[in-house]
Amino acid sequence: MARDAAEQLLGVWRTCERLPLGRQLFRLVIRRMVPYSASVMPHVDTLEPGHARVSMRDRPALRNHLGSVHAVALTNLGEFTSGIAMISCLPAGLRSIVTRIEVEFSKKARGRITAEAHVTVPPVSRPTDHVVTATLTDASGDTVARIHVHWRLDVRS
Repeated sequence: MARDAAEQLLGVWRTCERLPLGRQLFRLVIRRMVPYSASVMPHVDTLEPGHARVSMRDRPALRNHLGSVHAVALTNLGEFTSGIAMISCLPAGLRSIVTRIEVEFSKKARGRITAEAHVTVPPVSRPTDHVVTATLTDASGDTVARIHVHWRLDVRS
């Protein structure tokens, strides 16, 4: 790859953001890059180095038998948000992969859900585990879940 992942992701975001309907275009690009996460139709609201805010709208395909957003859809949104926050600040020469996800649910999730994650990458000279938390809130600002994503960071070989 000619450019590192952070530069590539942020470059596409910045290009799209300047265009009419650019965020919708970015959403299409992301769907192609990460097909599974596309199932929740994430809408990237903010993306800058080490910070991402992503929302999804509540729709019948994401609901459980209780009429609220399914736990796995919430987890998907949180993992996706932590991932683009991580990639957006990952120094060149490093790679990352999820090794574990822990989830805390606070209340039933209904309506538009917004996930936000902040990342600071620690110094890495050998395999290093790092946790990134995405906090998910509903339209009233109440926390509905916290997704703790464990990342293994390592130097590219």
